[in-house]
Amino acid sequence: MKVLIVGGGAREHALVRSAKSAGHAVHCAPGNAGIARDAATHTIKVDDLDGLEALCERERFDLVVVGPEAPLVAGLADRLRARGVLVFGPGRDGAQLEGSKAFAKEFMARHGVVTAGFRVFDDADEACAWARAEGRPFVVKADGLAAGKGVVVAADVDETVAAIRSMMVDRAFGAAGARVLLEERLRGPEVSLHVLCDGERFAVLGVAQDHKRVGDGDTGPNTGGMGAYGPVPAFDEALMAQALATIVEPTVRGLAADKLAFRGVLFIGLMIHDGAPYALEYNVRFGDPECAVLAARARGDLFASLVDVAKGSLDPAKVVRFEGAAIAVVVASERYPADPVTGDVIEGLEDAAAVEGVDVLHAGTRERDGRIVTAGGRVLAITARGDDLRDAKDRAYRAVEKLAIRGAHYRRDIAWRALST
Repeated sequence: MKVLIVGGGAREHALVRSAKSAGHAVHCAPGNAGIARDAATHTIKVDDLDGLEALCERERFDLVVVGPEAPLVAGLADRLRARGVLVFGPGRDGAQLEGSKAFAKEFMARHGVVTAGFRVFDDADEACAWARAEGRPFVVKADGLAAGKGVVVAADVDETVAAIRSMMVDRAFGAAGARVLLEERLRGPEVSLHVLCDGERFAVLGVAQDHKRVGDGDTGPNTGGMGAYGPVPAFDEALMAQALATIVEPTVRGLAADKLAFRGVLFIGLMIHDGAPYALEYNVRFGDPECAVLAARARGDLFASLVDVAKGSLDPAKVVRFEGAAIAVVVASERYPADPVTGDVIEGLEDAAAVEGVDVLHAGTRERDGRIVTAGGRVLAITARGDDLRDAKDRAYRAVEKLAIRGAHYRRDIAWRALST
């Protein structure tokens, strides 16, 4: 197939590598310095819907896979489908599950999806007054898209109120924080469940566990993700069966009942609270860095399954298999996530890629004067396959140690929950 992948991060590089390994002709827009070595790239930004539409009209792709959430929420998939393009990714109405946390939680409540209790507020004073009257801390979430960072898990009432005012009054996340959710605090490990869905049928791809905090031991501020691993031993068959029955199945029934156009991947953030899975949120695209882990574990042509989803003819029995273990370690720029430094030369890329079982996936990179330099907060996702998690971790960190980037940092404890027992 001739495939276009929209996006320019490590998630998209993982998809590019997966498509290329299956023998497809791969294009990417806009891509990055690493993707440019594996695919034909087009300098069209993900929010340039007119430009992407014109590119598809000119190139006649057999399949378009939309990586990030923003163009899906903006309606890119609808526009391309109207031109007869086969697209993996939901239309604007289905993308609301990620584009609006209020919409998603109300969807969950309406269709009996097990989730935490919540209240939605459009007025900061009203939200603060309600939180103080309740006398306990809440998880404060900006309603709109905030690049995975619009969530504050408050430790007390004062911190809850401060988070509300930061989002709604100070607009720390821009228009995304004009409305907020106050959600009941759950406690327990989180996992990322990925499910292919064609609007009526679904097939489980697998689970991974992300590491959101910037520092070892889950310390420091939240990020877009500092690493991930899979499988997740703590998420056993019993928990999977429970998640399917109480979260996935009612979600898919709800999509059909509400006539929401959904042909893509549901990435459901779960928390295991008191031994049971609860849905925290929906994402309508592959996670990043979770996608790197899933792609590394896939056996067969993942894109054949994506085509079936895009056509609305998903056969769960024919979905690509996942085997072995994989770990992705994100290497970030100096001062990420607060104020990332860019423009630093990246040394050691070839040595890192030479480690057996390792893929060096680019995220925030660009080429300058023939050299690869940093161009974003998350720079690389060093992804390793192994027979088990310990083997994968050893390979990943062996590769990371061969890199040299001034001021860069990374977590040294990816998969610590699984490997500490």
